[in-house]
Amino acid sequence: MSQLKITRRDATAGPVLSVAGALDYKYAGGLREQVSDLVLDPGRRLVIDLSGLEFCDSSGITALLAARQRAQAAEAGLVLVGVPPNTMRILAVAGLDQIFVIRDSADDVL
Repeated sequence: MSQLKITRRDATAGPVLSVAGALDYKYAGGLREQVSDLVLDPGRRLVIDLSGLEFCDSSGITALLAARQRAQAAEAGLVLVGVPPNTMRILAVAGLDQIFVIRDSADDVL
């Protein structure tokens, strides 16, 4: 598995974080830090692009939930895009596909 790599870009709708590699117990804190450093404005949205994600464990899911909570506290939205099938399966089994807004690609959101 690859080390987690997070890249950020700004879009009209709000910040976009592209996550690649392993979002696991070793690296999930990196996503939490990136999200906590963001300025999220009310009415905008944070897009987390998971199309480069290779692996996600429960720590990674918890980091995504924390990002959702951070966005809600800022009165902003959060959208997950490019969710790999194995991660989508985890979200669906846990019922989290019902609380996250999930789209196929960032283009669908932006």
